[in-house]
Amino acid sequence: MARRAVRVADLFHRDRFASKLGEILDFHNFALQHYYRQPPVDFQKTLDTQLAMAERIAPLVTDVTRALEELRAASANVLFEGAQGAMLDVDLGTYPYVTSSNTTAGYAATGTGLGPKAFDAVLGIVKAYTTRVGAGPFPTELFDEYGEHLSRVGHEFGSVTGRRRRCGWFDSAALKRSIVNSSVTGLCITKLDVLDGLDTIRIGVGYRINGEVSPDPPVSVEDYAGIEPVYEELAGWRESTVGVTTYEALPANARRYLERLQALVKVPIDMISTGPDREQTIVLRHPFAG
Repeated sequence: MARRAVRVADLFHRDRFASKLGEILDFHNFALQHYYRQPPVDFQKTLDTQLAMAERIAPLVTDVTRALEELRAASANVLFEGAQGAMLDVDLGTYPYVTSSNTTAGYAATGTGLGPKAFDAVLGIVKAYTTRVGAGPFPTELFDEYGEHLSRVGHEFGSVTGRRRRCGWFDSAALKRSIVNSSVTGLCITKLDVLDGLDTIRIGVGYRINGEVSPDPPVSVEDYAGIEPVYEELAGWRESTVGVTTYEALPANARRYLERLQALVKVPIDMISTGPDREQTIVLRHPFAG
């Protein structure tokens, strides 16, 4: 049975919304009653609740594409914020260990109605090390004192679930693929201060697969089985970077680390975070500076 999709705009047309809601409930109530032995969802109660909600959200509803195009025509600064990591993209990530939607930058166009040429720059936000929540491939994951340091000092726990994040060395090979997927033009490196106090820091630069070194991540999740990360090793630093706001004030080895990351991924670093406060940021190139 074909079912019509319900859009937010339908909420402001009572008869249209009621018609679509009726079709949807006919379908789902059949499944609830005959397959799950559950009571049906009441049509009138659902209709009244949703129409009452429409009154509350009406001031927030507009033609988003038109509003954004007007801002663009006025040369206004507009920032689009993405959620979740690029490797969790349902199409381009480590499927099936992904989220339910697209997390790469191109979805900003799909989700707003603007064409991709409307975006002037893409700022990629990455930690100074790598983390992952839940299952899925993680070649540079650490299970030693370094991993414990990253987890403890970086307070790496899920903000909603409280689940401990898996931690590992920076994976530049995975980042290079994410840069391609999102047309990243500059990087913001966060949590640099978490690396303070480490004698040695490693950077994943590729993978050893069946004895051969590859600079690219596997194309299927099954191919991650048995691969080994290939590392470059750099000296760490003992000095504190917490709250540093100028690049020159960073320890020499911290600068070498950042410069090596930049050279590996071939994208400039625009911003560096040295703590949780807004002011604890080094801005090398402002996103809206042109």
